[in-house]
Amino acid sequence: MDYMVVYSSRTGNTKQIAREIFSALPGMSKDMQSIEEYTGKDADTFFVGFWTNRGSCDMSVIDLISELHGKKIALFGTCGFGGDVNYYKAIEQKVSVWIPDDCEYLGTFMCQGKMPMQVREKYEIPMEDPTQETWRKKMLQNFDEALFHPNETDFENARVFVNKTLE
Repeated sequence: MDYMVVYSSRTGNTKQIAREIFSALPGMSKDMQSIEEYTGKDADTFFVGFWTNRGSCDMSVIDLISELHGKKIALFGTCGFGGDVNYYKAIEQKVSVWIPDDCEYLGTFMCQGKMPMQVREKYEIPMEDPTQETWRKKMLQNFDEALFHPNETDFENARVFVNKTLE
């Protein structure tokens, strides 16, 4: 098989991006599975997707990436905090380090994704320290912006990522 898309998605954001990546892959020699369904199907190129928690991916993704040898690997992920290229690069560094040395790393696509309402509820509670109020309001603003992601622009950027990756 030419391509395998494997993803871990907690809230459905990464699954949406996985579908876009899968649809952008050429030909018929491709498959897509959630990490829970993945049974070890082999492929030349893997697109591995993850949701972000505290700046990295979950352990199931680390286990999968670490076991891929001699493959081409592209990563994609979603996170609640969007628009910060430096944050995306930090996530990429933390996740790509698990790619074995005998693999070819093809790059990472990241985009913002909506978060569970419990996250907003946490930020709605005023801080005891008044100097933290600016930060809290910024977190609420980010949460509200994330409600609209992933969106069509994110989907298009994911498809562009696939095309550039395969060039």
